[in-house]
Amino acid sequence: MDNCLCEHRNCTFAFMGKKKKVLTVQNSVLNLFEQNPTKTFTYKQVAARLGITDPSGRNHIIKSLKKLAERKLIEQQSRGSYKAKQRRNYHEGVLDLSGKGVGYIISEDFEEDVMVPSTQFNKAFGGDTVQFYVYPARGKKRREGKIIDVVSRKRNQFVGTLQKKNGTLFVRVSSKIAAVDFFIEEQPKMPTEDGDRVLISFTNWKETKSPQAKIEEVLGVAGEADTEMHTILAEYGLPYKFDSHIESEANKIDIHLDKAEIAKRMDYRDVLTFTIDPTDAKDFDDALSFKYLEDDLFEVGIHIADVSHYVKPGTLLDDEAYQRATSVYLVDRVVPMLPEQLSNKVCSLRPKEEKFTFSAIFTLDTHGNVRDQKFGRTVINSNYRFAYHEAQHIIETEQGKIPAAISLTNKTYTADSSVVDAILQLDKTAKVLRKKRMQSGAISFDKEEVKFKLDAQKKPIEVFVKTSKDANKLIEEYMLLANKKVSEFIAKQDPKKTFVFRVHDEPDEAKLDQLKRVIGSFGYSLNLASAETTAHSINKLLKDIRNKREQNLIDTLTIRSMSKATYTTQNIGHYGLAFDYYSHFTSPIRRYPDVVAHRLLQHYLDKKKSPKQETYESMMKHCSSMEILATKAERDSIKFMQVKYMEERIDEEFTGVISGVVERGIYVELEGNKCEGMARPQDFPGDYYVYNEMNYSFVGEKTKKVYQLGDRVTVRVDAADPIKRHLDFVLLGHAE
Repeated sequence: MDNCLCEHRNCTFAFMGKKKKVLTVQNSVLNLFEQNPTKTFTYKQVAARLGITDPSGRNHIIKSLKKLAERKLIEQQSRGSYKAKQRRNYHEGVLDLSGKGVGYIISEDFEEDVMVPSTQFNKAFGGDTVQFYVYPARGKKRREGKIIDVVSRKRNQFVGTLQKKNGTLFVRVSSKIAAVDFFIEEQPKMPTEDGDRVLISFTNWKETKSPQAKIEEVLGVAGEADTEMHTILAEYGLPYKFDSHIESEANKIDIHLDKAEIAKRMDYRDVLTFTIDPTDAKDFDDALSFKYLEDDLFEVGIHIADVSHYVKPGTLLDDEAYQRATSVYLVDRVVPMLPEQLSNKVCSLRPKEEKFTFSAIFTLDTHGNVRDQKFGRTVINSNYRFAYHEAQHIIETEQGKIPAAISLTNKTYTADSSVVDAILQLDKTAKVLRKKRMQSGAISFDKEEVKFKLDAQKKPIEVFVKTSKDANKLIEEYMLLANKKVSEFIAKQDPKKTFVFRVHDEPDEAKLDQLKRVIGSFGYSLNLASAETTAHSINKLLKDIRNKREQNLIDTLTIRSMSKATYTTQNIGHYGLAFDYYSHFTSPIRRYPDVVAHRLLQHYLDKKKSPKQETYESMMKHCSSMEILATKAERDSIKFMQVKYMEERIDEEFTGVISGVVERGIYVELEGNKCEGMARPQDFPGDYYVYNEMNYSFVGEKTKKVYQLGDRVTVRVDAADPIKRHLDFVLLGHAE
C-alpha cells in the first residue's frame, strides 16, 4: 500500500502480477497526462505525482513513458520530458454550473451543451474555460464529457457565507460557482462571525476535496441590504468605491472655468438652456438649448458634459474610468464610473453654473428635418433644472404653473413662458421624429421599469412600475438624434475614419420562430418574410398587446429574441432603431465609449489622421463586457429587493402571469409589483402534471388541465430567500 497509492486509480502494485503491474502503471501515467494536457513531465515528476518512491516502480514509469510515446499517446518534448498528445476529441469551452450537481460546457464545437457530472469537474469553477473530452455519442442521449484541464480561470475572487465548525473555517459559495466549499487555510486578521458574507481569494487546490482560499474582506451580515449589494458587486468583480489616490486626483480638478479655454469655444451661455432628469439625479450629463430662427425654423443644441476635457488619456482617472467602463445602477445606490468630484460637480450640468460641454447643434424645421448641423466644444449656463414629471406636467397642461405636489422645491412656481414654449415645441417635433423612426422600421419597446420605495434602513416598503411618458421620450429623441448624426458625420467621411459605434444585429431566426410559436397561442402572428417586414410586424404586435394581460410577457419574450447591442469599430447599423449609423455620444459621465467618441470627434474636427482601428476595437470589447456585468448586477439588485419585499408576505395570495415554463416548474410574475417566483409541479393542485417542452406548458395526466406560458394564475407565497434571491410559490389554480 505504501509503494503506490495512485492519485487517479485505487491500485496497489504489491499484489499484482508483473504484466498486470506494468499495464496498471501505464494507465496511471496516461491518466496523469490526460488530466494535465498542457503540462510537461519528467519521469521523476510523474513518480512524485503518483506517489511512487521505490526503484522498481520508477523503472516501470520510465518503461511506460517510452511505450506510451511509441503508441503516440504522449510525445517527447525534449530528452526525458514528455507531454500529452493533443487528440481530436479534446475540445475547449466554458463551464456553466446548474447548481444541481451537474455542469454544462458551452463550446463552439457543439451545437448542444455537453453535460458533465460533478465527479468530472476536475477542479474547475463555473465560468472557467476548460479543456474537455467528449464520450462517444449514445443514441439520442445528450453528449457527456469530462473536464481534462482548466485552461483559464474566469475569476480568482468569490463571495460566500462563512461557516465555522470546531475552529475550522469554510466558505460556501453559490452552487453555480463551485460544487464544494472553500477551506480557509489561515485565520483571518479581521474579526469574523459564523454566517458572515465574505470576499475570498482562491489560493490553490492541493490533492484534497476542498479548494483553499483566504478571506480578503468581511462584507457584513448575510441578508442585509448593504451586505447583499456589496455581494452582488463582488460577485461580478465590480468595484464599490474608489481608491484614495483616484479620489485625490479628481479633487485636484478645479470647478472654475479657465477664461482662455472659454475663448476657444462656441458660447451658448446666453441661449435658453435646461435639463430634464429623474427627481433623484445627481449627475446631469445632458442639457437642451432652444431658440427660434426665421421661417419656422428653430435651433436645438444637445449639450453633453465635456468629460474628455478633464479626463485625459494616460492619467489615473482615465485608467480607472476605462476599467470600470460604465456606472452601475443598483436599487439603492449608484456606483459611478467617475469620482463624485467629476460626476456630480465638475462635469455635471447643474443650473446657474457655467460648464464646458461638447455639443451637437441642429437647425430643424417643424417637420423634424435637419436643415443644418454643427459639432464642437461649447460653454453653457443652464437656466432651469426640471424633473421628468415637471416637464410632463407642462406638456399635458401646456402651461408653466407647477403645483407644489410635484415641484422639486415642494413649492408652487411658474416657469417662464419662453421655456414652456421651448418644451412644447421640442415635444411636438420629438413626436414627429419618433413617428419617422417607427415608419423606417424602428422597434418600439416601452418596457415597464420596476422601482422601489425604501425606508431609512434601505428596506423596501413599496414596489411600483414606472412607465415612459412624453417627457422621457422627448429627451430620448434628441439624444438619439445627436448619437445618430455624430456617427453619420464621421462614418461618411472619405477616407474612412476609425470610430466607435453602437451596433445592433438583426434578430436570430430561430428565436423569432420560437416567439412566433408562443404568441400564436394568444392569437397573434408575425410576418418574418424580410428584415423590414419583421420589424413592422413586431411593432404591430407590440401595439396590439398594449394594456393586455400578456403585454409584459410578450414584451419580455420579444426582447429576448433580439440580438444584444454592442460596441465596436465595425459598423453594421442598429436594427432596433432602424439607423444605418449610431454611436453613444450623450452620456460620458456614465459610459466610457461616449468619452472615446468625444475624443475621436474632436480629433477629426482638428483635421488629424485616423488612429489604428485595432486599439479601439479592443477597448470596445472590454466596454461591452463590462456593460453586460453591470446589467446583470442591476437585475440581481432588483431581484434581491423584490424577494426582500415579499419576505413579509409569506402565506399571502397573489395573482400573476406564468412568465416561464421549465421542467422543474413554472415561473410566475405577480401583477402590480412584477416579483417573480417559482411553483413546482409536485405542488400543482388536483392532478399529476407532465411537462410539455414544445408548448411551454404542464398538462394534467387525468384532467388534461393545462398551465401554459401567459396563463393568469393565483399563487400563495410559500418561502422567500433574499440571500439566494429566490421566491417559492404554491400554485392555487387559474385566476378568474
